[in-house]
Amino acid sequence: MDITTVGIDLAKSVFQVHGVDERGENVVQRRLRRNQVLVFFAQVPPCVIGMEACATAHYWARKLQGQGHTVKLMAPQFVKPYVKSNKTDVADAEAICEAVTRPNMRFVPIKDADQQAVLSLHRARRGFVKARTALANQIRGLLGEYGITVPQGISHVARRIPEIIEDGENDLPDVFRGLLHRLWVHLKELHHQIQELEEQINAWHRSSEASQKLARIPGIGPLTATALVASIGDAKDFRNGRELAAWLGLVPRQHSSGGKVLLQGISKRGDGYLRMLMIHGARSVIRVAERKTTSTDNWSKEMLKRRHKNVAAVARANKNARVVWALLAHGRDYDAGYELATT
Repeated sequence: MDITTVGIDLAKSVFQVHGVDERGENVVQRRLRRNQVLVFFAQVPPCVIGMEACATAHYWARKLQGQGHTVKLMAPQFVKPYVKSNKTDVADAEAICEAVTRPNMRFVPIKDADQQAVLSLHRARRGFVKARTALANQIRGLLGEYGITVPQGISHVARRIPEIIEDGENDLPDVFRGLLHRLWVHLKELHHQIQELEEQINAWHRSSEASQKLARIPGIGPLTATALVASIGDAKDFRNGRELAAWLGLVPRQHSSGGKVLLQGISKRGDGYLRMLMIHGARSVIRVAERKTTSTDNWSKEMLKRRHKNVAAVARANKNARVVWALLAHGRDYDAGYELATT
């Protein structure tokens, strides 16, 4: 079969394949069971394979790359305009095959197994943090029904619960005291799980030269650095730092027409978790520049004179994203005085 480009519509059990030759004519169109995918492509000469960046996409990309194929992943929203008529597996596979050949298409970096493992730690930690916050709020709400108020914050809840359980003058029923103890034990277990995951993330951070390099940037710590290194992969996939900042959703969203340029809030595209880490880290830098007169961060001080601190935090996150690209793409080390030396 003279196949040059293939589009695969991924699924759990049944995969739809659409292949064309160098003239764009349909050569193959068939359904494959999960255990038939690698067998089929082992018999196909090396070609370009397009897939949507969805569940299991990185796994199949690594497997097919191991067979000598060139695999490209695309965001589903960029493939959707190429779907003709009704949505079916056949139409989706054909649209993927068409989209992957577009010269201006944006592709998603393929992650290796180690990168996915680190990101899995981050996702699990985030889930535990959400569960811990929800449990703490539930405990505060239940205590409020008995006239007991606890200040906001995990530390206040963890500190006050033992005192409340042991206090015999607060008129709490024994059944509720038992429930409160159960919830307190669960809260401690969630906190313990979060600490263990953070220790594993920090261990990976210490073993990664690139992650340690990024952690020297103000506003980026081990959590943010490991998530960035694992998500970005090869920084040279981005032409410049502005592309990386746009990939993280840290650039203005445009709604321009008739030659009039209208810039709105940030686009919020890409990975929301990475963007959250970058902005929260930038907030800490802005807070230090705002409160401490001894801060040497002149860039943040000047930004705070002209913009609200929330705008300044996003601008700082955008600046950090560009610095991240420069360090990873050019193999440099962070130099706090680099900007001052070039002005």
